[in-house]
Amino acid sequence: MVQEKVCPVAELAPNQARRVVVGGAPIALVLDGDGAVHAIGDTCTHGDISLSEGFVEDSALECWAHGSKFELTTGKPLTLPAYEPVPVYEVELRDGDIYIDPTVTKVI
Repeated sequence: MVQEKVCPVAELAPNQARRVVVGGAPIALVLDGDGAVHAIGDTCTHGDISLSEGFVEDSALECWAHGSKFELTTGKPLTLPAYEPVPVYEVELRDGDIYIDPTVTKVI
């Protein structure tokens, strides 16, 4: 497991997504309203659209282009037109910094 330091948690705004690239993998980071950090694949499975440009609503990230919503903890699509999930990455917080291993996705 090779975790990479991504950024400090303090750089994330609550309920907004931020795009990062870790080990070549585009990832959308979200600090939810409860203070939990989520990391999901940044590319909508319906189209080649960056999810981090979308909207955080409750426990989902909505694609700005066609409205598909993806659950932050599972990556599963909650609405059409997307029907394939996006990957979800393990997040580790150490000393206020976010670490992610882009080669390991959560199995849900």
